[in-house]
Amino acid sequence: MTKKEEKLERAREERRRKEVVQSVRADFEKRQAERRHVERGWQLNMQFAAGNQFCDVGPAGEIEEEDAAFYWQSRRAFNHIAPTLDTRMARLAKVRPSLNVRAFSDSADDMKTARLCSAILTAVKNRIDLDKVISRATLWSETCGTSFYKVVWDGRGGKIIGTDAEGKPVKEGDVNVVALSPFEVYPDSLAAEDLEAVKSLIHAKAVPVSEIYEKFGVEIPGRRIEDFALLPYASAGGWKRPIDGDSRPAAEDREVLIERYTRPTAACPEGKLEIVAGDVLLYEGPLPYLNGDRGERTFPFVRQTCIEVAGSFYGSSVVDRMIPLQRAYNAVRNRKHEFLNRLTAGVIAVEDGSVDAEELEEDGLCPGKVLVYRQGATPPAFLDCGSLPAEFAQEEERLSEEFILVSGMSQISRNSANPTNVTSATGLQLLIDQDTNRMHGSVESVERAVKEAGKQILHLYKQFAAAKRLLRMTGTGGETELFYFSASDVAADDVTFGTEYDRTPSERREEILALLEAGLLKGADGTLTDEVRNKVLDALGFGTFENARDISALHIRKAEQENVTMLTEDAETDDYDDHSLHIAEHTRALLSGVPAEAKERYMRHLESHRRKGGN
Repeated sequence: MTKKEEKLERAREERRRKEVVQSVRADFEKRQAERRHVERGWQLNMQFAAGNQFCDVGPAGEIEEEDAAFYWQSRRAFNHIAPTLDTRMARLAKVRPSLNVRAFSDSADDMKTARLCSAILTAVKNRIDLDKVISRATLWSETCGTSFYKVVWDGRGGKIIGTDAEGKPVKEGDVNVVALSPFEVYPDSLAAEDLEAVKSLIHAKAVPVSEIYEKFGVEIPGRRIEDFALLPYASAGGWKRPIDGDSRPAAEDREVLIERYTRPTAACPEGKLEIVAGDVLLYEGPLPYLNGDRGERTFPFVRQTCIEVAGSFYGSSVVDRMIPLQRAYNAVRNRKHEFLNRLTAGVIAVEDGSVDAEELEEDGLCPGKVLVYRQGATPPAFLDCGSLPAEFAQEEERLSEEFILVSGMSQISRNSANPTNVTSATGLQLLIDQDTNRMHGSVESVERAVKEAGKQILHLYKQFAAAKRLLRMTGTGGETELFYFSASDVAADDVTFGTEYDRTPSERREEILALLEAGLLKGADGTLTDEVRNKVLDALGFGTFENARDISALHIRKAEQENVTMLTEDAETDDYDDHSLHIAEHTRALLSGVPAEAKERYMRHLESHRRKGGN
């Protein structure tokens, strides 16, 4: 290729890249305009949750403060939305699912894979503090109706495994999960009811230009950004926006980073990812992750909602339903306080010219005051304002009951009060369970989202954990277990995912004691075996005490290690072994399924235990 042809080719490539940038930016601006009215609803929810409840979306489409009809009107906010959100968040945290992996079958390989996958998910959960991420996403979904998880592979994470040609450290990489606000995610259609129905998705956010340079190695001039939906305030949550035209939120030295994800099609079987900042195309290529159910490329996002809305990509929130009630409640309480102020401070009627009106306005009719008024005039007097109408108390009570109906939180959960005549513990627990049932939609959405995030985590390890990796876990009884694994050892499609709810230590203790009392943990002879006794002690939190564990636990652990050894070679029996426990563990491994070539080694080992004193 001649120099002229190379120059023309570079010019064509430059024009193409500019067209891609223009296409991405135009698409983003179009989606911004289509979603603007939805964003204002989210901002209004955030204002009400933060206590700024005398505002609304104005004719210009911006959040504006509502003016008082008279300067003396009371404008206090009696916030019922914030404690309702606190109660719902506490309830959702209590029923939060913890991921575990069940084996696809009873074979030893499937059991080993399930244990490894469960260990990986547990390690990731502890490393990135997944509970905090879920709480963050749940706060967004409860406030605005929708939140998202972004599951990505961070090449700069993990342990250092070497250095590159420049001497910089090279890391093995690791998974990262971040919670995203709904402000950051733009679907191609607001009518899509879930992520599967979305063909293209944009993730956009204003980030410091230094972060763009660090990640992509491209210097971009920063600018001042005032769009609330793109600012870090919108990602912080709970921020109270000042209602003042001269106090618009802004961030300096930033640029909008736009990531457009497009699903695989017949023309583009690997999908497409385009990343743009300013007028620069930072990246263009296929979707980076094989994170679909069957290993196909798809979006690295998981959607979570508070209340599903038919025909809408974004869900609804209990805050949306409570705002009209909150406005009415504030109005009733403020008018009630104004009436009480009239009753206490009073309204004074004064005949024109009978007294010094300015002095009376300043001091009022204080006790012991010497009031001098014009001879022959009518003395000042308080007007009769009547008594507080009963309608105030009735309306206030009705609105309080309606808050309970709309929020799904009864007074037992929200106020720790029992307005009913139920006094038995079982009856009160049933009332609390009813509140949980009313939140079933939100609970189910959290469960689905965490389950899908767990699948994507395993898919990313399957794709990127090429070399042998070391995973250190704390096993049963506090012992440290080491797992060496690579991508071939992880199976994200051949395992069954399940979710169990985390129980508090007191709940777990009560369940175990109930099982012991019912005799369900006893053997055929009516006694507890050493193995069951050790597991009970572990579950009750006494597994790490030296004197609380029987020596049988050590024998069981030794037998488990022998099971691993016999998969590849013979294992010797020792005279000090508890042969009965060893026989039970080796038989359990045989019944679970071992390779045919290892079965003979197991049988020889079992026979050796029987000769030395086993049954």
